[in-house]
Amino acid sequence: MNIQRLIRPTIKALKPYSSARDEFQGVPADMVFLDANENPFENGVNRYPDPHQNRLKSILSDIKGIPTQNMLLGNGSDEVLDLIFRMFCEPNKDNVIILPPTYGMYEVLANLNAIETIKVPLSESFQPKVDAILNETNVNSKLLFLCSPNNPTGNSFSTDDVERLLKQFQGIVVIDEAYIDFSSQQSWLNRLEEFPNLIVTQTLSKAYGMAGIRLGICYASTEIIEVLNTIKPPYNVNELTQQKAIENLNKKELAANQIADILKERDILITELKTISFVLKIYPSDANFFLIQVDDANKRYNQLINQGIVIRNRTTQPGCKDCLRITVGTASENKKLIRVLQDIQSK
Repeated sequence: MNIQRLIRPTIKALKPYSSARDEFQGVPADMVFLDANENPFENGVNRYPDPHQNRLKSILSDIKGIPTQNMLLGNGSDEVLDLIFRMFCEPNKDNVIILPPTYGMYEVLANLNAIETIKVPLSESFQPKVDAILNETNVNSKLLFLCSPNNPTGNSFSTDDVERLLKQFQGIVVIDEAYIDFSSQQSWLNRLEEFPNLIVTQTLSKAYGMAGIRLGICYASTEIIEVLNTIKPPYNVNELTQQKAIENLNKKELAANQIADILKERDILITELKTISFVLKIYPSDANFFLIQVDDANKRYNQLINQGIVIRNRTTQPGCKDCLRITVGTASENKKLIRVLQDIQSK
């Protein structure tokens, strides 16, 4: 696939901003910096951060097995996704494909960038309808968003379906793997070199427990990453975020243990929920949350709110009538949820 034909002409012609740290890097510790109009008094954050996050990328490279030149870091996955829109989609001309029910920011970002959104709902089993997707595309279809494991349904998409879309969709396929660390399926990172039109996005907000620092990751071909680097803000990932990410990523056993605990608690929660009479269905999950169908989502949601428990009411989403999304909490939080549901059931 010719990726260059998909990139907006104005983006291809763009001359990137060159920051002070772009122009001068890799210097001795005693170098005097008088180039960036910074406050010279040292406090740990008085200097601009590394605009390319080299140390952090090196750690991620070791963890994920992907070269640093194949990754871009952003201020949360939302910034990464917005940059992808800006790179490929011409305002008021191009369109993107989304598969509801799915992550709501895809449509929000499309609207912000004046891009048409074509919606092709998932099947009843929450899988992509490949033929319908391909039939809806046209010459202006630049991006296809696949959230796998999917939010809010929790399931992973069929490998065969995703592979077919990667081969036949004539644009960029963005696979959002925010929840991949909880899944038994392999990440599509393992096949990044096979598909030049593949972009994989991940995050440190979920399995790594760093939602508060806002760090999203984009993995793609060097051809795509090089262009994204020209359009990202020069210092888009701040120093404190980089420091905290490096600190926590070095605690490899902690993340692995927490993932194992969450998966164990998910299974316990699902088992307990099967005893609640107004829980009509529990959907399979590859994430740290799961979707349930109840008799009356609005009623049950409000009952839980009144008892100090906040979950997500997804009843307005396509294919999710009377569905609630429950995030797996700590053992004590999950026990409280079950206890409250049992009290509601007994009344």
